[in-house]
This record gives sequence, structure tokens and C-alpha cells, in this order.
Amino acid sequence: MALTLDEVRHVARLARLRLTEAELEAMRQELSSILEYVDVLQEVDVTGVVPTAQVTDVVNVVRPDEVRPSLPVEEALAGAPHREGDFFKVKPVFE
Repeated sequence: MALTLDEVRHVARLARLRLTEAELEAMRQELSSILEYVDVLQEVDVTGVVPTAQVTDVVNVVRPDEVRPSLPVEEALAGAPHREGDFFKVKPVFE
């Protein structure tokens, strides 16, 4: 599946990428190649293959939650660039 330059421009705009014409052409070729490979994979018969997210026997190793004392306020805020009382002071996210 070959992408057009307009399709690549659209994807670049969605990703907020500013690409030169040369970069657009390079991306067009690379993305088209990836999509062609996906088309090949679509032809593979996977009947009877169980969907898999992880192919190794990796298991998350987590420690049990246990209550422990937290850092003293002064120690926690020692490296804070700005603070207000016993809190970190940050710029507002919503105004």
C-alpha cells in the first residue's frame, strides 16, 4: 500500500511534526513499506493461535504493600524550586 504525500502530511500534522519536502518523501517511502509488510502479515493463517501479549514467562515481581513512615516534610521539600507552606508550588494546569 503506497501512501500519498497528502496522507503523510496529514499524519505529520496529527503528530505535530514539521517535515521538509525531503523528509515527507522519506516518510512516505518508509511508512508505505511498513504498511506493505502489515499487508503480508494479514495473509498469515492464525487459526487456532491464541492471542498473546507476552511470549515469555515474565511475571511482575512486586512487594506487598506495607505502611511505613513517610519522609519528613522538610526533607521532601528540600529540593523543591518553589513551595508554599508544606506543599510544592507549581504553575496552574487549568486557568
